[in-house]
Amino acid sequence: MELQEAILKRRSVRKFTEDLVTDDELRQIFEAVRWSPSWANTQVWEFIVVRVKALIEKVTGTYVEKNPATKCSLAASALIVACAKTGVSGSYDGKDATAIKNWYMFDLGLAVQTLCLKAYELGLGTVVIGLMNHEACKKILAVPDGHEVVAVIPIGRPVLPLREGPPRKSVSEIVYLDQFAKAIF
Repeated sequence: MELQEAILKRRSVRKFTEDLVTDDELRQIFEAVRWSPSWANTQVWEFIVVRVKALIEKVTGTYVEKNPATKCSLAASALIVACAKTGVSGSYDGKDATAIKNWYMFDLGLAVQTLCLKAYELGLGTVVIGLMNHEACKKILAVPDGHEVVAVIPIGRPVLPLREGPPRKSVSEIVYLDQFAKAIF
């Protein structure tokens, strides 16, 4: 599969079959993830794979009421909880080096995108969930201080073939030349 195909066709999946995602597939995904770029190569991401149904139910219980991803999370083969070490990315010698205080969110976003694209390449579906009580999830999974739970990613085999996604803005609406709002193309 070409990268361009994965970028264009990957979609959020909220309906999974009962077939399990294998340890080998997870290993391939995380092998790709570990090569994601990060601030000064700090690699602040850490992931928890949740397979035990009772624990999946507890993690899903931290979602806000009526979160549309609740049902798919409960049906997923596994949940991948994306965590990040804080106070490292965007810092030098323990001091913030950027005006953006949570630079780990950028680094983790790069890693999660890699995760979702690799999962798609393997024929798996994912959806990224952030509408939740992060502190409650952190407590359930014994995530230590100095780390944040950022997102939960249910993963599984899609029930339906992926359909075309929603329309996207044109390049001329998102890329400018020399200054904001000056079209480049």
